Amino acid sequence: MRRVAFFALVLAATLTTLGFLVLPVVAIFTHVSPVTLARQLSNPVVDDALVVSAKTTFLAQALVLLLGTPTAYLLASRRFRGRSLVVTAIELPLVLPPAVAGIGLLVAFGRMGLLHTSIPFTQTAVTLAVAFVSGPLYVRAAIAAFEAVDPALVDAARTLGAGPARTFFRVALPLAGGGLAAGEALAFARGLGEFGATIMFAGSLQHVTQTLPLAIYAAFDVDFDVTLAIGGVLVLVSAAILVALKLATSWTLSLQASGFRFAPSTST
Repeated sequence: MRRVAFFALVLAATLTTLGFLVLPVVAIFTHVSPVTLARQLSNPVVDDALVVSAKTTFLAQALVLLLGTPTAYLLASRRFRGRSLVVTAIELPLVLPPAVAGIGLLVAFGRMGLLHTSIPFTQTAVTLAVAFVSGPLYVRAAIAAFEAVDPALVDAARTLGAGPARTFFRVALPLAGGGLAAGEALAFARGLGEFGATIMFAGSLQHVTQTLPLAIYAAFDVDFDVTLAIGGVLVLVSAAILVALKLATSWTLSLQASGFRFAPSTST
């Protein structure tokens, strides 16, 4: 009797949790017809926001990958005094309120800020805001991915004559690839949904700095169908990212299960 009661309690909690989490997502696609949603996707506001979001998010993630990957590799492969402080500084944007992040970027890169630039309220500002809030997610995941690489394989590559650069590109990077992809998927999703830092640092100018989340906020009191259409786009993109994340995780597990062998190149 107690087992049945306990199972019923757990099942009720599970169904309640599932309903609470799924219902808002389902509601976006049931409030208006798919035809109406599709028609709204041709709205200039939606198109402009989609272009700005795609452009700035991809540029930001390119910046994150280019700088974050070697940073994570260094922090994962080296132990030095002050390392924990460096890691804490990298992780700090994860816990900063978005508005504080935006203000910090403004006083750092604004005309009256530390660097005296004209970056604020441009697409470059959007790119920097997205990189600032999403980059730490990738770097933290990348550190864990590189730390999970078997040091014996790295040592074997060195023994076989591979230099630091070749060891990184031929051994560490492929083995950590699944974890890096998972971290990048999370960073991409976080950057695509960024709102607070962007509106403080870049504003919300249509066709210039207005991203999809900012367009949702701007259209909320004007045209709710547009709001739903943009929300639907973000839901679909987020679902695609989640699927990619699952695939990356599966790929990592299969790679670990099959093992990895390094062999020196025989080319002359």
